Amino acid sequence: MLRIAVPNKGSLSEPAVELLREAGYRQRRDSRELVLPDPDNDVEFFFLRPRDIAVYVGSGTVDAGITGRDLLLDSGSPAVEHLPLGFARSTFRFATTAGQATSVQDVEGRRVATSYPVLVAAHLREQGVTPAGVVRLDGAVETAIRLGVADVIADVVETGSTLRAAGLEVFADPILRSEAVLVRRGDEGAGVPAGLDVLTRRIQGVLTAREYVLMDYDVPQDLVDAAVAVTPGFESPTVSPLHDGGWAAVRVMVPRRETNRIMDALYDIGARAILVTSIHACRV
Repeated sequence: MLRIAVPNKGSLSEPAVELLREAGYRQRRDSRELVLPDPDNDVEFFFLRPRDIAVYVGSGTVDAGITGRDLLLDSGSPAVEHLPLGFARSTFRFATTAGQATSVQDVEGRRVATSYPVLVAAHLREQGVTPAGVVRLDGAVETAIRLGVADVIADVVETGSTLRAAGLEVFADPILRSEAVLVRRGDEGAGVPAGLDVLTRRIQGVLTAREYVLMDYDVPQDLVDAAVAVTPGFESPTVSPLHDGGWAAVRVMVPRRETNRIMDALYDIGARAILVTSIHACRV
């Protein structure tokens, strides 16, 4: 039975649960449940702190788990990223008092406060920068400079409004662009856990279904090539002759975000009866 760790709370929890539910797995109805067996799919779910998941996976206590790329890299665990999941995206950056730094070299000899000390220390080593120290804080990192705990902070930045309100500004290139990821053991001798391939295909199917829609349209036979150039699909569209021999029906997957632009282009070519259908699940 495949053992999968799922975030029990925080910004990763709800999207991870929804992803697994769309992939056909049973999910808990009560937040107090810590272990949830799903015998129909031969898996067992463990609801754990997001920061601990990579540690459990790396030790082999569970076979796979969903956590953040930042949490994985900060854990020091031998677990490895298996599949990016496309949600909970964030950017991790340095910040300090406005006008005090412009590059990562300006961190040299300064104290850095962060909730991700392992990740930050590793990044600074890669850049050849030696800070005066890396201070771990579990929250409210943006107040560390005003309180005299640090000279620089490293934190997740979305709009930057919280930092600006604290009189801080970001500098240097991003330390990391993070998102939710599926992780597995990195020990080559351990092999790939049984059932992980099925989990991977299911999740990839959900991610693809979210990103693409199914488009059907009719087009004159002499314009099929022009229409197919607009909608090439994954391998090739399905083209079927209609009862009226001068027309063909085309079915193809297209990126959801480009749906209206593609419909306009097809209409301009001469396609008609253009229909779009959501995809609930797929295997590609």
